Amino acid sequence: MSWIICFILSVVFMLISIIMSIVASSGKKLQGSGGKLITPVNVLFIGLIIASFFMFVPVYIFEYTLNGFHIIEAVFLAIHNMIRLFFVDGDLGFIKDNIENNSFGHIYFIYASLLFIGSSIATVGFILSFFQSITSRFKLRFSQKDKVFLFSALNENSMILAKDIASQEDNSLIVFFDVYEASDNDDPADVLIAEAQRFGFICFKNDILNFNFAKLRLRKTLHVFIISADESDNTYKALKLFQIYKERDNTSFYVFASQIESEVLLAKADSGKILLRRINDIRSFIYYELYNNGVNLFRNAVAVGKEKVISVVIIGLGAYGTEMLKALTWFCQMDGYHVQINAFDEDENAADHFRALCPELMDSAHNGNFSDNGEAQYVINIHSGTKFDTLFFYQALRDIKQISYVFVALENDMDNIRTATNLRMVFERMGIHPTIQSIIKSTAKKEALEHAANYSNQPYDVQYIGDTESLYTKNVIINSDLENEALQRHLRWGQEDDFWRFDYNHNSSMASALHLRVKKLLDIPGIKLSPDQRTERDKLMLRKLEHRRWNAYMRSEGYVYSGSLDKSSRNNLGKMHHCLVTFDLLSDKEKQKDDD
Repeated sequence: MSWIICFILSVVFMLISIIMSIVASSGKKLQGSGGKLITPVNVLFIGLIIASFFMFVPVYIFEYTLNGFHIIEAVFLAIHNMIRLFFVDGDLGFIKDNIENNSFGHIYFIYASLLFIGSSIATVGFILSFFQSITSRFKLRFSQKDKVFLFSALNENSMILAKDIASQEDNSLIVFFDVYEASDNDDPADVLIAEAQRFGFICFKNDILNFNFAKLRLRKTLHVFIISADESDNTYKALKLFQIYKERDNTSFYVFASQIESEVLLAKADSGKILLRRINDIRSFIYYELYNNGVNLFRNAVAVGKEKVISVVIIGLGAYGTEMLKALTWFCQMDGYHVQINAFDEDENAADHFRALCPELMDSAHNGNFSDNGEAQYVINIHSGTKFDTLFFYQALRDIKQISYVFVALENDMDNIRTATNLRMVFERMGIHPTIQSIIKSTAKKEALEHAANYSNQPYDVQYIGDTESLYTKNVIINSDLENEALQRHLRWGQEDDFWRFDYNHNSSMASALHLRVKKLLDIPGIKLSPDQRTERDKLMLRKLEHRRWNAYMRSEGYVYSGSLDKSSRNNLGKMHHCLVTFDLLSDKEKQKDDD
């Protein structure tokens, strides 16, 4: 009976270890005591140790108790030979000699043989894993490079960002955590690991929370990217890491989490000296695109009488489309220009969703109001429940007539390519040639489409943007030029720490800097002069223009008028502001705040 019990226990522990190691290899985190993560190799190694012990126990009990030994001595001998097994010194012949008279000795011998082979492989894997970790720790600790970039996860996005940083930062060290080799040789994870090794990046299997950086030289500049696909996990890791790094100088955190819950949790967290940035990668990309190419919206505007109309069509109100719609309402505020935005989406409730997001931006008192009283001027039409392959959609485009810019942002690349191509056909029939930009995630597809043309060699002239390799770059995620300009604007009235800590300060200053840049590129009268050098007319015009932009920006962020000009009525929790009124109603002090 003892043979059967031990055999079953051995098999059970072996199966458990195999299952748990597969789970760990799939990317799911297994935690042991103290919250430390268990790697697949360690899971398998421990499971095989226990399985081997139970495999040896009945053999030694049967052999030695028959010769006058105590059971406890047999158990110690089983442990001893189990240890020998993992040093590739096990004696399979001894097991065969002692079970050949057993009724299921043949099965037992086959099982023991598998354990002998498995334990040898596990030992080699464990030793290689151990020395790999030691080598990585040595490289990290004694590296002479002054800039260290830590990534909480190895994935496609973090790899692209790391390679771009390495290409721009000569004196940098790139480190990845939570790196597991996959069991399938064709798994993308193995491709990423091989790529990391080729570029000389350091990889640790440890979770970033379980790595001790106490001995990392304090003079090194440290950039920490919390960049897994799980936003909740990113927020949790950031809060935990603050406790380790909060007194460290020259330390920046970039937390990839755009949801409101992460903003609430991180805004008041004790991050000490850390410069904290919560990354909304899509907003960062939209701002980067406007920073570099936004002036073309004005240069390509359609002349209608004395005014120029920036006529925009947005296809799809997902994350990209919504972010672009919100940005264009304030970015396109400019004297001599009107902006008209028509957004189309298949969701029948798209307009209601956007109105809930930006209620005052869409209400009848502001949407479509072109009075010259220092109020934001724009027209937004949202066409809900629109199918993009229908005559109804094409007719709606014809009704808009003059279109200067189109932004296609549907759910997948193929839909975006098809829609952008069909739109070019429709516009050719209308006799117009607006700029078409389309989101495409695949860099390979983007490169293949770069010079796409029909069989007559007529180019489709579609700009494909937003591919992963363009999105996850140092200039997009850490847009130093735009951020420096935004910081300088923020410092006119606030502290630097508040710029990095609070999204409200950071985002509003980024928007202000973006608009200032385009005003300078368009050479708006007086914009390149200091306020004291401007004429009274230029001062008034620029103040009104900035207030128009600010009103549109605040409403795009969901703010509404507080109901009173009294500052005490402001309620940031309720997104209610006392200055969301026409320029004429502001006090002289508030008007002068808009001097650039």
